[in-house]
Amino acid sequence: MTLTEKPTRQRYVVMLMIFVSVVITFLDRSNISITAPLMRKELGIDTIHMGWILSAFGWTYAFCQIPGGWLVDRVGPRFFYPAILILWSLATALLGVVGSVASLIAIRLLIGALEAPSYSINNMVVSSWFPDRERGGAIGFYTSGQFVGLAFLTPLLLMLQASHGWRAVFFTTGVGGAVWGLIWLATYRTPRESRANAAEISYLEQGGALVDLGSAESRKARRRLSWADIGTVFKYRKLWGVYIGQFAVTSCQWFFLTWFPTYLVEFRHLSFVKSGLYAMIPFLAAFLGVLCSGLVSDRILRAGASLGWARKTPIICGLLLSSTIMGANFVDAPELVIFFMALAFFGNGMASIGWSLISSVAPRQLIGLTGGTFNFISNLSGISTPLVIGYLAQGGNFAPGLTYIAVVAVMGALAYILMIGKLERVE
Repeated sequence: MTLTEKPTRQRYVVMLMIFVSVVITFLDRSNISITAPLMRKELGIDTIHMGWILSAFGWTYAFCQIPGGWLVDRVGPRFFYPAILILWSLATALLGVVGSVASLIAIRLLIGALEAPSYSINNMVVSSWFPDRERGGAIGFYTSGQFVGLAFLTPLLLMLQASHGWRAVFFTTGVGGAVWGLIWLATYRTPRESRANAAEISYLEQGGALVDLGSAESRKARRRLSWADIGTVFKYRKLWGVYIGQFAVTSCQWFFLTWFPTYLVEFRHLSFVKSGLYAMIPFLAAFLGVLCSGLVSDRILRAGASLGWARKTPIICGLLLSSTIMGANFVDAPELVIFFMALAFFGNGMASIGWSLISSVAPRQLIGLTGGTFNFISNLSGISTPLVIGYLAQGGNFAPGLTYIAVVAVMGALAYILMIGKLERVE
């Protein structure tokens, strides 16, 4: 490395690649919420059975997190990510072919299993490509993809549904995901195998990035998984605080990813066109929230505050804001309903950088397994939230469901305040 050599910025290309992957991941898990009102009408599905269909993804997505995280530690992101992405995209397209409750549940179970390792892969990639002081912003940026994609693409998918039917939504998103999987396979490399120059790699290493994470050499050096490893990711109160807090975050998300369009159309009696336009606003608010959270967190850290203060403060504030979703129970005007939804989802966006804590507290050799455990516990909400709201809304009243989301959000904030303590890596 010469004295005049400036670090390249290949890490930002990687950050953009993760962002696109997250957009596709969340479209493929939530596109069924867009089709749900018409699908229910055409196939004669009541709210209880629709709740089971919507929750099917969550069952396998949650219970495959730990084995998925274990595989991430051993296979690596270059080949593993495109393989599962292409397979779940093909399964998404199959949703446009089937027509029974049983087949819809079966395919959603398959998609959940295939998507399970995705966020552990994202975490491994960002841990290897970003130093500590930039990692919160990077995680905030790619996490925003789960909101901005839905904000801007939901109206387009609703128009596609209006002109070509609900099955076209699944065909379109499925094909798009498969194409992106091929692009990832052709372009992604670990830092030392990439176009990053020696100056950038040195900058990453000095800043705490694990540049060899996910490489062939690091995978060969890994020890066999033991019961002690599994015990490690479950025995620390610090880790449980992060797990419970993230369960609260994803509980709010799963309302918006499953029942929100139905809430607008059937409970608030908005047209499909209006519901599509109104649905954009909370997702845009969440997008702004997660960007704000990541940038503010990194700024607090660079200003000299502790890592715990920088990472936990936006999450706690965001969870408390998420509890304002209950305010929608006390207003009737659509504009006020969307105001409370947007405020709550802005808070949810702020609280959505929990992966930055996993990068900081996970045992160095168990980042994939810890991430899988974190996502397993948090995404039990993908099972519980659609089912709880489906049963609570049997009479057509969504107010108890919104109260449930608010209570869980407050519990998550308390977990961060009382259980995590000093933010440091578990060894």
